[in-house]
Amino acid sequence: AREQQKHPVVAGELTAHSDAGSQYVSVRYTEHLALEGIAASIGTVGDAYDNCLMESIIGLFKNECIKPGPFVTGPIKNLTDVEMATMAWVDRWNHRRLHSSIAMLTPTEAEAAHYAATTALHPEPQPA
Repeated sequence: AREQQKHPVVAGELTAHSDAGSQYVSVRYTEHLALEGIAASIGTVGDAYDNCLMESIIGLFKNECIKPGPFVTGPIKNLTDVEMATMAWVDRWNHRRLHSSIAMLTPTEAEAAHYAATTALHPEPQPA
């Protein structure tokens, strides 16, 4: 309840994404979301691609960020500890970690190269 006071949820602005597991399609769960003004987004049954990216990232996050290691050096005592570890993990993911699927570049480098190539092909008109 205290967290909701800090970050109020405006009806219609929050979506709960989930798979089609029985706990997420229950009447009680659906009613609770409706009472809170949260839209439900439930994947299709048997669709392996629905949550695979999210589950992959969550797995990496839990193994690399939340477990003791370079991002968490002591016990996690509060939300601020989780937020600080998360920011450090995301910074590393975007700015220092090399990704084999994008030619061993960081996502920031790959994005910059993409926009440089796009701009070279279609330069924006400059004011005279």
